Amino acid sequence: MQFSKLDDINALCRDLPEGDSHAADAAAARQQVLTKPPGSLGRLEGLAIWLARWQGREKPRLERVAISVFAGNHGIAARGVSAYPAEVTAQMVANFSAGGAAINQIAKLAGAELKVEAIELDRPTRDFTAASAMDTDEFLRAFDVGVRSVPDDCDLLAVGEMGIANTTAAAALCAALLGGGAERWAGRGTGVDDAGLARKRATIEAALDFHRGILAEPLRVAAGMGGRELAAIAGSVLAARSRRIPVLLDGFVATAAVLPLAQLAPDALDHCRAGHVSAEAGHRALLRELKLDPLLDLGMRLGEASGAAVAILLLRAALACHNGMATFAEAGVSGRG
Repeated sequence: MQFSKLDDINALCRDLPEGDSHAADAAAARQQVLTKPPGSLGRLEGLAIWLARWQGREKPRLERVAISVFAGNHGIAARGVSAYPAEVTAQMVANFSAGGAAINQIAKLAGAELKVEAIELDRPTRDFTAASAMDTDEFLRAFDVGVRSVPDDCDLLAVGEMGIANTTAAAALCAALLGGGAERWAGRGTGVDDAGLARKRATIEAALDFHRGILAEPLRVAAGMGGRELAAIAGSVLAARSRRIPVLLDGFVATAAVLPLAQLAPDALDHCRAGHVSAEAGHRALLRELKLDPLLDLGMRLGEASGAAVAILLLRAALACHNGMATFAEAGVSGRG
């Protein structure tokens, strides 16, 4: 899969593969004959059926689960929009590699393979209040990092990010593509004070003004106001769709990263579920816009795929019941009259 121009992405979004409705129907039928009242496992039943649809199996599996965390640096960090300096991105990537971050612990518990992709950390994107964050070639290179990161034999993919100032980029994308301005979308991110929040909102408003000529073009907005790690997330999610791999999205930044895809095709995220709703301002509203019902609401706002990784445990519970429970006939239990 090669994308040499933005129109290549547009073309794929117009011709997305569907899930396997026969496998989904078979999984739904199985749920009706397991030793429980119909619907009594609530959303766990729907999750098993969703996995069946995208894996093409009546009994889905989670033998190989991948977590991809993409890292990038942002020129707008120099505007004081984060509580942490830009060098923390590289420092946290080193922490991931050493196994010392939250995502390392949760990935191990969830039985998932963690892969961290640092994308040109020594070359931050440009300050998008006065230039395009990335030109088209830079965006496509980062997008391709995400495309190439998806394992062919993956049963489930979870995506997350690391990048100082990237909640500002995420909020800018939402404001550009969904409206409402900086006040609707910008939150405190890593914990900025009131002055930092004001700088963040002013940065987003300046960016909206500078880029007002491209706001109707989702991919140009993604290049102009996004970041390399956001582009990579979008690439990985689109590649997963092309291979019918189900995806768990992490928090506000990861969800904002795929907003351009949803604007290109209304069904572009059918293979995705929101692992959780972040405490970051704007995430709940963004999930409502995308019609994604989060699996968990734990007040998390860490990023690095941590919320999506916790949701993997929920999917494992759904499949343990779906695949392991006896049917009424197998157990010799009388069904409903």
